[in-house]
Amino acid sequence: MSDRTIRAPIPDPTTQPFWDAAREGRFLIGLCRDTGRHFFPPRGVSPFTLSPNVELVEASGQGVVYSYTVMRTKQPYIPAMVEVAEGPRVFTNLVDVAPEAVRIGMTVTVAWTPTDGGPPVPMFRPA
Repeated sequence: MSDRTIRAPIPDPTTQPFWDAAREGRFLIGLCRDTGRHFFPPRGVSPFTLSPNVELVEASGQGVVYSYTVMRTKQPYIPAMVEVAEGPRVFTNLVDVAPEAVRIGMTVTVAWTPTDGGPPVPMFRPA
């Protein structure tokens, strides 16, 4: 993401395993054991049932652009909603792509972006 400094996330006990996996280049999402549905971001309870019967599972890191906009600031960036292959939508930024090249439905893959001293954060680039 060009020269933009990204603040390191502050993990809590619920999200620490996600950030530990991020350091290894693995993209984790939540799985509700009661419904079998995936969710993001990871949390200690299911967004579908409010049950704590959840686990983190490794995701493919593949997805498609569901929605996006271009923020034309001094350093333009592209906030986007990416629907990952497992189903959940992830609010993220698109990287390594010119704003005029982005299209709804474009296939993307996770790109780990360094932070200022913490674990990398998941963003997406063209597949």
